[in-house]
Order: sequence, then C-alpha cells, then structure tokens
Amino acid sequence: MKVLVTGGTGFTGKALVRRLLDDGHEVVALDYKEGIKTQELRDWGAKVVIGSVTDRDVVESSMAGVEVVHHLAAAFRELDVPNTFYDEVNVGGTENVLEAAKRHGVRKFVYCSTCGVHGNVDNPPAAESAPINAADYYQQTKYEAEPVVLRYHAEGLPSVILRPAAIYGPGDPERFFMIFKRVANGSFPMFGGGQTFYHPLYVDSLVDAFIAAQEPGRGDGKAYLIADAEYVTIENLVRGVARALDVDVKIRNLPILPLIIAGHVCEKVCKPFRITPPIFPRRVDWFRQNRAFDISAARRDLGYDPKIDLDEGLRRTAEWYKAEGYL
Repeated sequence: MKVLVTGGTGFTGKALVRRLLDDGHEVVALDYKEGIKTQELRDWGAKVVIGSVTDRDVVESSMAGVEVVHHLAAAFRELDVPNTFYDEVNVGGTENVLEAAKRHGVRKFVYCSTCGVHGNVDNPPAAESAPINAADYYQQTKYEAEPVVLRYHAEGLPSVILRPAAIYGPGDPERFFMIFKRVANGSFPMFGGGQTFYHPLYVDSLVDAFIAAQEPGRGDGKAYLIADAEYVTIENLVRGVARALDVDVKIRNLPILPLIIAGHVCEKVCKPFRITPPIFPRRVDWFRQNRAFDISAARRDLGYDPKIDLDEGLRRTAEWYKAEGYL
C-alpha cells in the first residue's frame, strides 16, 4: 500500500515509518521542517514532504495515491505561540488532512489522540467511556479534533482514533530521559508519596496498534486507549529504571505544593523568551495525577497485544541511552 504518515519525523512517527517500510509499503512522511531525521527517512526509502498540515496545498500534494493515512502531526509544548496555534494545527490541520483523504478516496484514516484527554483518572483504570477532563491546550485540542474525525467517518471515510498512554523507548531522548538521568545519579526526588499510577507504552507496542488499526473494518468509528499490559506506581517505575541501569537509587520524598507553584511560575517566565522551562505544570502532573487505563477494548476490537513488558522496555531504553551517549 501507499501510506501517508503526518508527523513522520517525530518519535512515534519515525518508528511507524520504519515498520511500514519494513512491511513493504510505500511511505510518504509529511513534517514541517527539514532535519537530520528527514534525511534518515529518505535514506530508508520514504518520500519526505516538508510543510505544515495547516497548508492545504502541501497536504493535497502528499495525498496522491494514498490508501491509508496515519495522522500523528500535532502542536505540542510550543514556545512563544498564541493558544490559537494549537487549535490551528491540532483541529484545523486535522480537518485539512481528513478533507484531502476523503477527496482522494483513502480507505482508512487513523488519528493519534492522547490518553491525556481523560485528565486525572479518579477511578482507575479508566476505559474509553471515562469522563473527558483535558487539562491544557494540547489535550483540549487533541480531543476537539476527535468529533471532526468521527464526522468524516460518518460521511464515508473509515476512521479510528487511538489514545496512547505515556510513550517511551529507544529513539526518544526526552520523555523518560529525566527519570533515567536522575536514577543514574543514585538519588531521585519524589514529590508526594510516589503512589500515583502511571501507564507506560513501549513505542513498538504503539506501532503494533497503528498497524492493527489500519486494517479494513477494524475499530471503525471508535476511540481506543493504547497502553502497556500493566500500569505501575511512579515509585515502582523509578525502581524499574534503577533495575534497568543496574544501580541503587535512594528515593527522597518531598512536599509537592512548592513544585506546583514553581511549575506555573517557570512556564510564565520562560514563555516570552522562548526558553523551555525546567519545570512546567504537565511535568508536575506526573507526580500527582493518576494515569491508569483499561485496554480491553483495543485487545478485543483491534487484536492489540502488547508484548514488551516494563522491565524489558526499560532495559532496551537504557541500552539506547548509553549507546547514544546520553548516560
């Protein structure tokens, strides 16, 4: 098949492009800027189109002959942009891709949302029917695009929505790196009691879900939570990282309120200077918001079966960090 992956140079997008190419598909990767990763995708054999999903002409040029679209492109942790930018990219950009996909007769559209649309899970584990409680512009706009996807599905474009949990694995230098770095130093500051639930998602398992969802008739018109087989407390996650690194770690429990205040202050101070804040509310939420999900619907309808357990996933991630010189 010919497959379009928007956001193809991102962590998940790149892993998905690699799998699709390995499976023998022709792949077009759309992303908004050139870089080392774009050349790497070209070297693998993918066609790379540079441009934004907000540009209808760029989206149109990417869609010719495409049978399946995986829409991963999104505005996330952008600096020095108005809040409307998230709406333009995450909602408007999604509609641009949907409209072009419908016009070109695409047979399956897979939209990547986020488990964050559920916010804090009051009664874990949460299923897809759990209350929607998006906490920031990213989560809000990712959810606002979901009804748009379902509208196009109703109009004849078979579509499915995936809500991934906390993605990690080799190839990503950001998401879990702070945890690994602190554990490697032998001491981890735990703000709060450390018993908040966290649900990891190994990147290869997420790619498995995308591949499953692209099949005709699978999950059409529905949203699915995608995560590892088990969720853990954040204390146990930290201890799992310590096992992966083969180090002893001392966990220091600290009050969380000062961190909450610091997160809001740092974000406001750093944003006008286009500086990535060392602490921001989403990072603080890691210590205090439950993320635990029921993936039985994805197992049943998509045939999703996460095969990499947490210890193995953390071990592979640790090896990659070491090999790439991060640790």
